[in-house]
Amino acid sequence: MDETRAVPFVDLPAQIAIVRAEIEKRFAQIIDTTSFVLREHCQRFEDEFSRYLGTGHAIGVGNGTDALVLALRAIGLRPGDEVITAANSFIATAEAVVLAGGRPVLVDVDERTYNIDPARVYEALTPRTRAIIPVHLYGQPAPMRPLLDLARDRGLAVIEDAAQAHGARYDGRRVGALGTLGCFSFYPTKNLGAFGDAGGVVTDDEELAVRVRKLRDHGGLTADAHDIVGQNSRMDALQAAVLSVKLAYLDEWNDRRRHRAAHYAQRLAALADQVTTPHADGDHIYHIYVVRVPAPRRDPLLRYLRAHGIGAGVHYPGPIHRTGAFAHLSLDGQLPVAELLNNEMLSLPMHAELSESDIDYVCDHLAKGLDVA
Repeated sequence: MDETRAVPFVDLPAQIAIVRAEIEKRFAQIIDTTSFVLREHCQRFEDEFSRYLGTGHAIGVGNGTDALVLALRAIGLRPGDEVITAANSFIATAEAVVLAGGRPVLVDVDERTYNIDPARVYEALTPRTRAIIPVHLYGQPAPMRPLLDLARDRGLAVIEDAAQAHGARYDGRRVGALGTLGCFSFYPTKNLGAFGDAGGVVTDDEELAVRVRKLRDHGGLTADAHDIVGQNSRMDALQAAVLSVKLAYLDEWNDRRRHRAAHYAQRLAALADQVTTPHADGDHIYHIYVVRVPAPRRDPLLRYLRAHGIGAGVHYPGPIHRTGAFAHLSLDGQLPVAELLNNEMLSLPMHAELSESDIDYVCDHLAKGLDVA
C-alpha cells in the first residue's frame, strides 16, 4: 500500500488551471468596462445556460438559497402555505421555504436512491399544500415523472432543487428544466461552480421569469422601477464570466466523474457486504460520491481515512428535522429512512481531476479502515 498522501475531497486548483487564462481574459474585459453587476456578462451566461438546459429563461441571482426563495416568492407563496420536500437535503432547501413565508413539510426518502419518495409526498398532501421541492441529491435525478403527474392533478407547483445536479438528465431532459421552476447553486465546489456565491433560476414560464427578474433587483426590471417588493440578489458579472467559461467544459467534466464512479464501483465490489455504492437510477453526475457503511463504523472510519490524507466527509451529519433550526417540527423517529441513511453515509473524494491511482489509494484504505474501525 502507498505511503500516506493527500487525496483532497475536491481539487479546485487543478480545475482552475484548465480555465484560468480564459477567465482572466474575461475579468480584464469586466475591469476595463466596469460592468460589475448583471449587464452583458450576466446576460451572456443566462442565454448560454438556458440553451444548455433547454429552458426559455435563465435568471442569474446571488446564490442558490436565494434562487429557491425567489422561485417560491414568484409563485405567490403565502403565510401558512405548505411546501413538501425531502428530509435529508442540505438545510437551505427547508430554510428557503421559511424565508419565503411558507411551512416546510419534510417527508421520507427512497432507501436506494436517497431521493424523495413520491408515495410519502402523496401521504403528506393537505389543502394547504402549494408546492413540491424535489432535490436531485448528490447528482442523482429525483423521480420527476410521478411527482409531475401528482402536481398536475393537484394544481401544485414543482420547484426543482438542482443545486447538486448541473447537467444531469431525466427522461432525456436536463434536470431543472422539468418543473415549474428550477433552482441552481453555483457555489465553487459544485460541478458548475463560480469563484464565490452565485445562483440561478430557470423556467419556461414567461410571467414567472419576469417576476423572478423583478424580485432579484428590488422589484423592477430597470433602474428606479420598483413594481413589487423585491430584494438584492443580483449576479456579479465576475461570477457570470467564470460560469460562462466553465459551462463549455461541464459535460466533459461530468463524463469524467461518471468514469471515476465506475472505477470506485469496480474496486468496492469486493466490499459489497460492508459498503453500498451509489445506485444510478438515471443520469447520475456524481456531484458527491456517497457510500453507505455500517453505522457503528462510519465515524471511526471517517477519522481513519482523514488520518491517511483522504478528504472524506459526511453529507449530511443529520437530517433537517434533527437540526436545532427545525427541531420544533417534532419529527424525530417519524422519518426512519432519512435517519438511517444519515447515520451510514460516507462521502469519498470525487472530482473530474481525480486519478484512478487516487481512487485505488482511497479504496485500499477504506478496506483497511473497515478492519480496524
